[in-house]
Amino acid sequence: MKVLNLYAWIGGNRKLWKDCEVTAVEYNQDIANIYKDFFPDDEVIVWDAHDYLLKHYKEYDFIWSSPPCPTHSDIRRCWVHAWQYDAKYPDMKLYEEIILLKHFAPKDTKRVIENVKPYYNLLIYWKQIERHIFWSNFNIPTIKIDDKRKHNSITWNSIIYGFDLSKYKTKNKRQVLRNCVLPELWLYIYDLTKIVWLKKN
Repeated sequence: MKVLNLYAWIGGNRKLWKDCEVTAVEYNQDIANIYKDFFPDDEVIVWDAHDYLLKHYKEYDFIWSSPPCPTHSDIRRCWVHAWQYDAKYPDMKLYEEIILLKHFAPKDTKRVIENVKPYYNLLIYWKQIERHIFWSNFNIPTIKIDDKRKHNSITWNSIIYGFDLSKYKTKNKRQVLRNCVLPELWLYIYDLTKIVWLKKN
């Protein structure tokens, strides 16, 4: 199965995937280098993921996209009201990708777009699991997975996500690990995708 992993970061979602050919797109060269260390067999492209999707959405069996979430999160709304952040327009690239894939991706291409639960009413139909919102073209049954992350703990999050960043000089390891997700949840969704894909192939 050919998989496109957009906004790949260091690969928290990809950690437990098996038997697939992955193209990962990450804009930050330092972060992309870390991803490549952990997943040397993946093709890693340092590029704007939103632009890459538009040019290559027809080439994959499964597309996974996790666009940046800060402008959608309730944390920003709270901090704006606390006079700690400036208000920003929500980054509508999230909805651009949902609409693009829904109307133009090949029928058999499986797709999942993920983001946080936003501070506003969602504009397009969604599925919520834990603190994540998913848009997909196949059913994702609800599952309960214990999220043991510690918001600001480098050591603890390194353990639960399985990424040792001690040898890397990247500036904000806390943010790198906070942006990871539970690999077990992503494996669950990947396995669902593969079952659907295998039935078609």
